[in-house]
Amino acid sequence: MKRRSWIAAGAVLALAVAAGVANSQNPGKSAAPAAQATPMVGTAKATFAGGCFWCVEADFDKVPGVISTTSGYIGGTVANPTYEQVSAKTTGHAEAVEIVFDPAKVSFEQLLEKYWRTIDPTTKDRQFCDAGSPYRTAIFTHGPQQAAAAQASKAALEKSKPFKAPIVTTIEAAGAFYPAEGYHQDYYKKNPVRYNYYRSSCGRDSRLKELWGQG
Repeated sequence: MKRRSWIAAGAVLALAVAAGVANSQNPGKSAAPAAQATPMVGTAKATFAGGCFWCVEADFDKVPGVISTTSGYIGGTVANPTYEQVSAKTTGHAEAVEIVFDPAKVSFEQLLEKYWRTIDPTTKDRQFCDAGSPYRTAIFTHGPQQAAAAQASKAALEKSKPFKAPIVTTIEAAGAFYPAEGYHQDYYKKNPVRYNYYRSSCGRDSRLKELWGQG
């Protein structure tokens, strides 16, 4: 189900007014940024798929040491896919967020710890109310060090057995990342009422609390 269907289910007039105010106060990114082939000097990249990329952006923007987050598509077979194409589940892409971070302030291992606790790693091709392969969970690694760290992190989580179901999150080498359309970038800032309605209706936080507890 496309997220726009959930948005439309709310109080349309109230949401439209609130969203208009939010847009005027938080202009955010007006267009999709260009993909970066390499991170800036002194920074590194991490790419996580965790269901709705609006939510992944919102979660990682709060992490000290994260410089920027970009919603986009990765892991598919079509160049420069549109949201409609990805949502149709025919391109193989996952919704994901490319994170640029300062390794002097936050490590990749710390980002992994954050990532696990923002997703349900036990559900295949689904996150909360969003079903289908675009909403799968995956860690897309940049180089052998990240791959080793991701494998170690997943193994440690499996060993600790915080829940009974197996972990189905995949670890894959990062390929081409295509930034999503401009209106998806910083969506939670530009449209806070609509975003909060979607996140609450989708049951994301209630499920995360069930899986991980308060922490």
